[in-house]
Amino acid sequence: MGEGTTQALVLAGHGSHLNPRSDRPVFDHADAVRERGAFDEVRTAFWKEEPSLSEVLRTVESDAAYVVPLFVSEGYFTEQVLPRELRLTDDRDVDVGFPVRYAPPVGTHDAMTDVVVRRVERVTGDPDVGDGVGVAVVGHGTERNENSARATQRHVRRIRERDRFEEVQALFMDEPPYVDDLYDEFDSESLVVVPLFVADGYHTTEDIPEDLGLVAEGGDADYDVPTTVEGREVWYAGAVGTEPLVADVAVERAADVGAEVDDERLEG
Repeated sequence: MGEGTTQALVLAGHGSHLNPRSDRPVFDHADAVRERGAFDEVRTAFWKEEPSLSEVLRTVESDAAYVVPLFVSEGYFTEQVLPRELRLTDDRDVDVGFPVRYAPPVGTHDAMTDVVVRRVERVTGDPDVGDGVGVAVVGHGTERNENSARATQRHVRRIRERDRFEEVQALFMDEPPYVDDLYDEFDSESLVVVPLFVADGYHTTEDIPEDLGLVAEGGDADYDVPTTVEGREVWYAGAVGTEPLVADVAVERAADVGAEVDDERLEG
């Protein structure tokens, strides 16, 4: 882009008609980017709620737009649903009078490995956490689409390469190894569980805590962090997508597809 060209960042989320918390990370990360002045304009849009994906590009006033999906993996939503709703053509452009560039999802970016580790540090309250600790990164997974698990497995490999934690493994909700296999899959006495999900919705607040034995099935959702289960100390971190660092990853994703972001505008 030339000098003086204005740029818009569009953060695209799933949204939900049933869970009012599902959109919160999208709005929070949009606010963070606005506060730092990384883009001239920051918009949010959702598949399942307003503002809608189908209309958001027609609200953009800048000379160019960069769409970043706040999703954790490539797959049906990022490859089919979002492009369709945004009315992007095969060459990832749309007839709105300015160029539109569509980025890969934030969850597949290398920097998300750092976000997962930061989540471990934050939930344990220990910036040096590592010795004797096992880390389980939980993805949704599905046997219908191998891409669903790929991002989770990749971040697990990258964390292992740091040789910081005693064990690092991927667990899934809808494919093996399953979340409720945690105590069979790990030998560590202290376990940190980090869901690779964007928002704290039904899966992260009810399904996974039940599968981990943090709460009784259908019972009270309140539990201590850490909680002792089967003789193990379990730290449950909640959705990784709520971590503030994700706003930085979104900006990097936009830069990957051509956005010009001055590092000085992101300082502080």
